[in-house]
Amino acid sequence: MALFVRLLALALALALDPAATLAGPAKSPYQLVLQHSRLRGRQHGPNVCAVQKVIGTNKKYFTNCKQWYQRKICGKSTVISYECCPGYEKVPGEKGCPAALPLSNLYETLGVVGSTTTQLYTDRTEKLRPEMEGPGSFTIFAPSNEAWASLPAEVLDSLVSNVNIELLNALRYHMVGRRVLTDELKHGMTLTSMYQNSDIQIHHYPNGIVTVNCARLLKADHHATNGVVHLIDKVISTVTNNIQQIIEIEDTFETLRAAVAASGLNTMLEGNGQYTLLAPTNEAFEKIPSETLNRILGDPEALRDLLNNHILKSAMCAEAIVAGLSLETLEGTTLEVGCSGDMLTINGKAIISNKDILATNGVIHYIDELLIPDSAKTLFELAAESDVSTAIDLFRQAGLGTHLSGSERLTLLAPLNSVFKDGTPPIDAHTRNLLRNHIIKDQLASKYLYHGQTLETLGGKKLRVFVYRNSLCIENSCIAAHDKRGRYGTLFTMDRVLTPPMGTVMDVLKGDNRFSMLVAAIQSAGLTETLNREGVYTVFAPTNEAFRALPPRERSRLLGDAKELANILKYHVGDEILVSGGIGALVRLKSLQGDKLEVSLKNNVVSVNKEPVAEPDIMATNGVVHVITNVLQPPANRPQERGDELADSALEIFKQASAFSRVELRGNVRCLTEGSHFKRRGCRERS
Repeated sequence: MALFVRLLALALALALDPAATLAGPAKSPYQLVLQHSRLRGRQHGPNVCAVQKVIGTNKKYFTNCKQWYQRKICGKSTVISYECCPGYEKVPGEKGCPAALPLSNLYETLGVVGSTTTQLYTDRTEKLRPEMEGPGSFTIFAPSNEAWASLPAEVLDSLVSNVNIELLNALRYHMVGRRVLTDELKHGMTLTSMYQNSDIQIHHYPNGIVTVNCARLLKADHHATNGVVHLIDKVISTVTNNIQQIIEIEDTFETLRAAVAASGLNTMLEGNGQYTLLAPTNEAFEKIPSETLNRILGDPEALRDLLNNHILKSAMCAEAIVAGLSLETLEGTTLEVGCSGDMLTINGKAIISNKDILATNGVIHYIDELLIPDSAKTLFELAAESDVSTAIDLFRQAGLGTHLSGSERLTLLAPLNSVFKDGTPPIDAHTRNLLRNHIIKDQLASKYLYHGQTLETLGGKKLRVFVYRNSLCIENSCIAAHDKRGRYGTLFTMDRVLTPPMGTVMDVLKGDNRFSMLVAAIQSAGLTETLNREGVYTVFAPTNEAFRALPPRERSRLLGDAKELANILKYHVGDEILVSGGIGALVRLKSLQGDKLEVSLKNNVVSVNKEPVAEPDIMATNGVVHVITNVLQPPANRPQERGDELADSALEIFKQASAFSRVELRGNVRCLTEGSHFKRRGCRERS
């Protein structure tokens, strides 16, 4: 009966609160990390937490799963130690930390958690100790002893020289007039301190790090009879200026100040929000070529993109970075933010010279290098950071540089450097025209390209887009890397030099002496019109040598039978355009004859029906030609040919043996090959 009552009560509770679950409220990231540390330490007894200590420092961290296995913090090796979890203590002779710490008032709890210096300074004030020992409910973010010791001497002197004003106010700023536990500390929230109701900024990161005005929470949730104590790693101070005000008063931000004013971003930087500004110093701007800097400063859109690329969408304190992570800027790009020891890094570079300058609407880190986004760059500037420098030199030599540095909306198809490993072509009229056909007269994005789309080049050619399962190609050249979209132009990195089509398939074959026999065969088979008209064909074109390699009897028979010749030639023509970059491992391409061709790519060699292609990707306006050195046989013809040869041999034998036996050959002599006996339907022995 008692069990039934309990279950009924639980059912009623869930009905009244559908959000309630048996598992209880979700744990905060800090609590999850603490739970993981407790699990790693449980073999050492109850309430033991595993702690990672950075070798050579006093820095300690409760460990999450990733850090546990990597054993590194900011690239530095750590050692694992085992300590009592917050709120517990050892008992002599017993394993682990079985006893809960006795509850006492805030003042006494400061000594328990390792903040005896805070106790000492509390004693020096006349009013604070009685308050900490008396009734009420308070939270104190107590600096560790090391935090007090690391204060600059002049700051500490100013505090202790006026204990009942400066020191008292500083300590009260670390206090909140109610109990606040870590599960209430939400990312981006503010708490009202006991000093003039000034705000304290809280950030609670997904990796379990909690910061208070960018000071890291070391040990949290130490309960006291009149509140709770959280140990932090810095002495915090009041924050009065917003990001824009800090920019205005710092001499090192003179250029930044002018850029922000010109862009109109000052309104945002002085408003509400929580941002991280990676603030470029004057030195950072001076490192940029004056031509580039003047161009960006004179272009409102490029300038706004540049500045937005230095602003993260949320406040990120340095203490929250214990490993690399990707953070999105207001411009939309992703920055790789990491750390190496005590230094923060941006995209792998230690360019942050001053960190954690707190503002009322975020945090500022000084950087000594400008972060120019692709959206503020010219095509030349985009290419400078890509593996296409050889192609860019060719464009310059061909006199096309103005197109790549101006304000035309263009897309540059730039082949990789590896394409030119055997040398570069001389700059002549042909090369200039070829390079002009690598520049599309529009600023494109590959994600919007579609199969069959045509693109117009500066050279006047129409290029086709081919979309395959694992590749995106423009004529014979396929995109080898992600787009780089600049201010006016987009860079497509291509896997080979693009060759625009120069006529129909028949035009290509007629213009190449290697295919004179194939052209004659096509004309004999009546396929000239097919290969001249609009279409999408892949032609595997046998050379003259391929035809000459056929046995003479077979070649004569084939060329003398227009119907069979047409059948064979149609087997060499696929019914869609397949360039080598779109093949992948294996493609079964339907031929005009009806059977399928097996086209594969291995070690950069194209094969059709397991026979290597001598030269791929000769582009035509209605297809593509791949050169082969053998004549392909349809599957139905291969056994047929063997049978015909055998039948010819058998006929000769029977002619020679006619004196001994006469055989009436009815229908096709193929009946002689169907078995070892003559007595078959259609084959009768006569006397």
